Amino acid sequence: MIRETNEMELELREKMRGGSGTVRIKHIFKADELKGKARMLAEITLPVGGSIGFHKHDQEEEIFYFISGKGRVDDQGIVKEVKAGDAVLTGGGNGHAVENTGEQPLLFLALILLYD
Repeated sequence: MIRETNEMELELREKMRGGSGTVRIKHIFKADELKGKARMLAEITLPVGGSIGFHKHDQEEEIFYFISGKGRVDDQGIVKEVKAGDAVLTGGGNGHAVENTGEQPLLFLALILLYD
C-alpha cells in the first residue's frame, strides 16, 4: 500500500494527556490497517511550548523517533533533553511525557506496539 501525505488523516488534540497546546497527529497508518501487533504509526508535531502529559503504557510499548526540533522527555522519572536523531522506548507499565523546549515545532514519529 502506498499512501501519499495528503491522504493521511490529521487529528488535532488540545492539552493531550494533560499537556499544553495543540498537538498535531498525522496518522500514517491506523490500527485497522496494520496487520501486525501495532496500533499506531504517526507523525507528531508539538508546537513551541507544547507538551504531551505523563501517561503509562500497559501491555504495549511506544517508540518516539525525533526528526527535528528540541525537547525534553520524562521517561519514568528520568528527564533528558532530546533532539533530531534521538529515540525513546517506553512500555511495560512505565510512563513518559514529552515537551517542546525549542524555538520551532518538535517533530517526531510515534509507533505503538502491542504485547502478545
